[in-house]
Amino acid sequence: MSGLTSTSSECVPKSPDLQCDPIIQKYGAKKQGLTSYTLTLEEQKRYDYPMKGSPKCRGYVCTECDQRRTDSSPLFGLDCEMCLTAKGNEVTRISLVDAQGRCLLNELVKPESTVVNYRTRFSGITRQMLLPVKTRLADIQTRLKKLLPRDAVLVGHSLNADLQALEMIHTSVIDTSLLFARNEGRRFKLKFLAKAILGKEIQCERNLGHDPAEDARAALELAQFFIEQGPTKVAELNLEMLLTTEKLAEASQNKAVSQPQGCQVQQQWNEPPRLLKTCFLDCLQVAGQKPLLLGRQELDSSGLCQSNLSTSNKQIFQRALAAVPLSTFSIIQFSLGPEYVTSRLLPGLCDKVRSKLTDMLTIYAGPFADSFCLKAVRKEFGRCGPIRSVTVGTETLQPYVCIQYEVLEAAQLAVESLNGVQIAGSCIKVQRPFTAAVLDCDVLIKELELDVENEGVIYVAGLKKSVTETDLQEEFSQLKDLETLFLPKDLQTGKHRNCCFLKFQRSQSAVEALEVLNGWTLKGSSLRSRNALAAGHLWRWIRQMNHSPGKQGGNTVCETAEQLWHSEQELRREVRKLDHRIRKLYRSLQSNTLCVVLFPGVNSVHGSQPGLGLMGIKDDGGRSAC
Repeated sequence: MSGLTSTSSECVPKSPDLQCDPIIQKYGAKKQGLTSYTLTLEEQKRYDYPMKGSPKCRGYVCTECDQRRTDSSPLFGLDCEMCLTAKGNEVTRISLVDAQGRCLLNELVKPESTVVNYRTRFSGITRQMLLPVKTRLADIQTRLKKLLPRDAVLVGHSLNADLQALEMIHTSVIDTSLLFARNEGRRFKLKFLAKAILGKEIQCERNLGHDPAEDARAALELAQFFIEQGPTKVAELNLEMLLTTEKLAEASQNKAVSQPQGCQVQQQWNEPPRLLKTCFLDCLQVAGQKPLLLGRQELDSSGLCQSNLSTSNKQIFQRALAAVPLSTFSIIQFSLGPEYVTSRLLPGLCDKVRSKLTDMLTIYAGPFADSFCLKAVRKEFGRCGPIRSVTVGTETLQPYVCIQYEVLEAAQLAVESLNGVQIAGSCIKVQRPFTAAVLDCDVLIKELELDVENEGVIYVAGLKKSVTETDLQEEFSQLKDLETLFLPKDLQTGKHRNCCFLKFQRSQSAVEALEVLNGWTLKGSSLRSRNALAAGHLWRWIRQMNHSPGKQGGNTVCETAEQLWHSEQELRREVRKLDHRIRKLYRSLQSNTLCVVLFPGVNSVHGSQPGLGLMGIKDDGGRSAC
């Protein structure tokens, strides 16, 4: 099968259980009028449609189509092509078609800002095309307001992007990317839907870019088909299976073309055929994605569209700013160079970090009476968080206890809440070890509290072992604006570590929750809480870093203190530059972009260090939602 099947009932496979189809689950089985398929205000807000009163939509123009919609209201197909400018995505071409498919508007638009990338492959726009154009966005806004009747319903595929680029607000829309519902938030492409349902080929590769009039007409006809046929008929098309069949057919055809003739003959005679191992890049290819690699090292993968090997981080960064917005999946490799990775400097710095981390995780408590109960002390300090070790110091006149925690919040909570408290019959003092590494501990703690990753996040300790995640969800559901609950667990046992992290939508809600949670009783245990110091997703890395043994001895030539100092300062400068470039690249990404930052671990003769991975989704505010 080289393409999609036709839409006649004889050729379309029936779904074995239509009740499980996401279209039936969303709209029901009965045919309804068009007003049942327009997006609600809640859906428009969720899918980033321009809305009245939104701070992001200041200066946007309303279409003034404020008449009540009925099932006989007129449909209009809308599509825009955008170019990347210094401002962002700006409209450079717009098409509007009426319910009969007649083109009412098909105009080129001069962007207000300088064009950074014409995206000709997709937009079809070139510099020469825009040179004589005088029409501006304000002109288009005025014409649209005149063309659209008061009860108009706009139809488009991912129409929110078009309206955002037009800087216009229209309250009644049908989005075909959401109308033909799929599971897990996925969406069908307009090109696929047009071929599968309408039997039309659009966005052909032989053409220069997309034709907005063609796309607007296709979206309109898809909406008309859905309304006329109803959800059941659409579900019976089994679009998900058609898409899978098409992708597998294409992948098989591509492999057959690339495979040597001798291998093809051999495969025909051998039974059964061997299944090829599927890697992530193969899946991207089947899904029609073309990954992009920018970096110094060449990866052994045929799935990469190009290597683009560069000689410096600056070159990589400059290419990334231009190329990443055009790619759906990108791998950007920055490097500090082998002079840092292979030298003894990196293990030395890691040892410093490990030593400082160990001191910050350690507290001393005492003095206690000679006959004090160590079990009672461990129990009381354990309410602040997971403990790694407890030892009794014998060098002092009276016993002192050294407690090392597994998370920073636990150690800080112990210092703040147990200093001067009477435990095991003694009024004790709680403090960190007095070393050079912790001289700036208070300053560092304050910086961690103000870190953007910890905004609206609080740490809660004192959980009983019998408490489950479901118990916590039910218990904390009454807290205002609670967004996420993270319960750290031991990798080996699967048991939680008697603490959790709560992330709130608003910082003020986190402040209010702190006041409530301190002293909150859960299953007979009194909870303790404070502001988070390290994001929840760093918990395992901190624990692993603290558990990793430092470099043990060895016959190595030590660098002088002066050489080490200069090398360390040079590395700090390089890391600062790298951090600046990553931050700038991150800010240039579109909203809802999934970002993964990997810091590989190191195995060398100078020691082994754990790696670290960070993942987040960029939100509209330019920060990540981890």
